[in-house]
Amino acid sequence: MSTSFNLLQYGIKNKETIRNASPAQLYQMAILYEKVAAISDKGALMLDSGEKTGRSPKDKRIIERPESVNDIWWGNVNIKMDEHTFNINIQRAIDYFNTRTRMYVVDGFAGWDAKYRIKVRVICTRPYHALFMNNMLIRPTQEELATFGEPDYVIYNAGEFPANPYTTHMNSRTSIDLCFERKQFVILGTEYAGEMKKGVFTIMNYIMPKIGVLSMHCSANEGADGDVSLFFGLSGTGKTTLSADPHRQLIGDDEHCWSADGVFNIEGGCYAKAVNLSAEKEPEIFQAIKFGTVLENVVYDPTTHEVDYDDTSITENTRASYPIEFIPNAKIPCVGGHPKNIIFLTCDAYGVLPPVSKLTPAQAMYHFISGYTAKVAGTEMGVTEPTATFSACFGAAFMVWHP
Repeated sequence: MSTSFNLLQYGIKNKETIRNASPAQLYQMAILYEKVAAISDKGALMLDSGEKTGRSPKDKRIIERPESVNDIWWGNVNIKMDEHTFNINIQRAIDYFNTRTRMYVVDGFAGWDAKYRIKVRVICTRPYHALFMNNMLIRPTQEELATFGEPDYVIYNAGEFPANPYTTHMNSRTSIDLCFERKQFVILGTEYAGEMKKGVFTIMNYIMPKIGVLSMHCSANEGADGDVSLFFGLSGTGKTTLSADPHRQLIGDDEHCWSADGVFNIEGGCYAKAVNLSAEKEPEIFQAIKFGTVLENVVYDPTTHEVDYDDTSITENTRASYPIEFIPNAKIPCVGGHPKNIIFLTCDAYGVLPPVSKLTPAQAMYHFISGYTAKVAGTEMGVTEPTATFSACFGAAFMVWHP
């Protein structure tokens, strides 16, 4: 951990900046400084994301700039924001940071293939968010951290502080804004940690196709013979559960890229749904709930701190974030060859599809582009039951380019 690190280059002048703290240090700070923090009977850190317990896609904005205006698939997913409003939101975040006694910085990588990885810096106010991104980014070695230099992208997470809903292009007190040219991503008005990881995914979805690499919303694992399987699906449809197979090595549970060399994971951790979690149904994930894991919005016994995974009184979208090496058969580094099997996971709200179908290449292309499925309860704010949708490539919510 570094406490001599400063953020003056970003206009942030608070007294203490803590860079890449260890999980133990972040636990201590969470217990001291978080409003709601507790340690579970298994050693996980239990935290509350506040009012927002899922993503807020209607509050996501992409900054309209001449350099990229013709690249972006503008519409209900990628909503335009002008740079002036972006400047207001960035400054609002910085002004909030400057009211805080201490800040947390997490420097890490996105992309396990060194040829394609990017450097990401997260600036945040909550130990919760720092530990979450310590889990979800690829953690640098001490040598890599010493030579990290300037990041490719900076995330300003001021989620504790609301956006001004009367500012142009805003429709609530939440705003999640990304500018590709300035390589900045700002979060206001939501403390849901998943916004950060999906922000990194959106960045990779913009960068990778430019260099001939396919970014994918899927999990991946590998058999003993080197056969790689991909599992495409929207959030909550089973990617993490099905890829955590004790008989296969886990490459990753949610975000991958496919290059000329094969498949590589974007992330350094997993973000599993915790609702109805049990050792019998999902043993690989259940045993990953231990020291270093973040448990998000779960209900627990106030005396024993045993988690009730069946209790959805806070949200259906309870989550566990843990480093990928917490899965015993994870493949490190998280790279594999070209896929042999590709599986589309559809949460079929209307029961119009058969349980299992083997698709021809033409059918596979059709279903991949159309992406018939359903949004799962709790994964987005306002979604309280499965809602049928068509999500191109099973990840339209994070796509930047037109499919």
